[in-house]
This record gives sequence, structure tokens and C-alpha cells, in this order.
Amino acid sequence: MENGTIEQLQKKATLLRRDIVEMITAAASGHPGGSLSAVDLITALYFKLLRHKPSDPEWADRDRFILSKGHGAPALYAALARTGYFPVEALKTLRKLGSPLQGHPEKGKLAGVEASTGSLGQGVSIGAGMALAGRLDRKDYRVYVLMGDGEANEGQVWEAAMFAAHYKIDHLTVILDCNRQQLDGWTTEILDIEPLADKWRAFGWHVIDFDGHDFGQILNAFDEAQRTVGKPTLLLARTTKGKGVSFMENNLEFHGVAPTTDQLQASLKELDR
Repeated sequence: MENGTIEQLQKKATLLRRDIVEMITAAASGHPGGSLSAVDLITALYFKLLRHKPSDPEWADRDRFILSKGHGAPALYAALARTGYFPVEALKTLRKLGSPLQGHPEKGKLAGVEASTGSLGQGVSIGAGMALAGRLDRKDYRVYVLMGDGEANEGQVWEAAMFAAHYKIDHLTVILDCNRQQLDGWTTEILDIEPLADKWRAFGWHVIDFDGHDFGQILNAFDEAQRTVGKPTLLLARTTKGKGVSFMENNLEFHGVAPTTDQLQASLKELDR
């Protein structure tokens, strides 16, 4: 954990965005849009908030982070590499045969990955189970789950939401990356999930609605979550898909299409600012 200032966190987030577009271009495959929308949230966790030890990934008292929207793995991989879990050079092996950096995270293959994800809707259940286990083991670690807004279409999400609220699992925080897109369309057109805040509150959660790209708001939201007692917290992070690269922002094409070499250079030029 680092005591980074907001300016330092912004610089880290830009570095992670560069890593993401570079590794996905090298792989000629991947999901840039949803990886870029989640970067600021993941940066705040790994470089400021999480209690973790890259030198001891299985440290029993570590906080747990689960990337439920597993297709956003490039953002997680970049954060893990830049905090020292594995060499940064390995990022270029994304989706290569034999690489531990596959298209979706796989526990046991890569240090720092807490759960195998990619089948959408399962992360909140996994996180609730880990958090309840921590309570039973008398551990004080916190569990964070990052999910997508399209993922809220899955019924298992709401089963887990009921479970966590019923058992008052207040050391569980779910971060909902609300970039308003899923796969090949807008969430309002495919299956409208709003009003999200009201729904989670109705399920017994404490809800904080904020700008998922503003580090001041991000840090305040996490602080409020840590101080909330008696119920789990849902951080409703309003984000932009493809954030940081102008031609990818809110562009449905870049849900699951890798940048070309020319687009990579254009992206890196923007991210040099």
C-alpha cells in the first residue's frame, strides 16, 4: 500500500492505461473499453487502499480483490505488474499460448489473482463467501468486488446481494463500474438496469453514487465504505467506457476489439499528455 497523492494516482492510472492499450494491441485481442473504464478504481485500490503484499501474495491478512467482470483483466494485470507481483515485461504475453495472463483471470496461474472469473455474475457470491469466511476466522481483512453494470442482468448477483445484506457482511464492498454499455449496445437498450441505486438500497445495501474517474470522490467513497457498519456497501461508480482514449470513449466498437498499430500510436500520444 502506498500513500499516494491524487496527482500520483492520476499518473499511475495513465501508466496503466498505456499498459492496457499496448498489451491488447500486442495480443491483437482483448477488451479495451471496459478495462479503461475501471482503471481509476483499480488504481485507487492497488496503489492506495488495499492491504496487500506482492512479495507474499497468499498473506493470510491481506485484503481480497475480485474482478467479477473478468474480461477487464488487462486493467488488473497492469496493476499487479506495476505493484510488483510479476515483471512488467510479462504484460506483452497477454493471451499468448502458455502465458499465465489469459483473457480472463485464472487463480493459481498468476500471483495476485484471487478468483477465476469471466462467467459473469459470480463475483459477488465469491466475495460474500470470502468475507463471511474472514468473519468466521476472526480476520479483519476487507473484500472488494468489481463488477460491470451489464453484469447486473445476472440473477446470481441479486441472490448474493440478498445474502450479504441478510448476514450484515459490512466488510464487503462491491464496486459497480457503471459505464452504461455491455457487449454490443447500451444497457438502456439491451436490458435497462436503472434505477441501480434504489435497487441496491432495496436489497439492504449502503449505496454511494459518485464519479468513478474523480480520485477525490473515489477515495471519499472507499473511506465511507470502510466506516459503514451493519450492512455491505455498493459503490456506484459512474464511468466512461474507453476512458482516456478519445476515439474509444463511449465507442461500442471497442468493447472487445483490439486497437490497430496506428490506433495504438494515437492512443499513446493522447496518454502522453
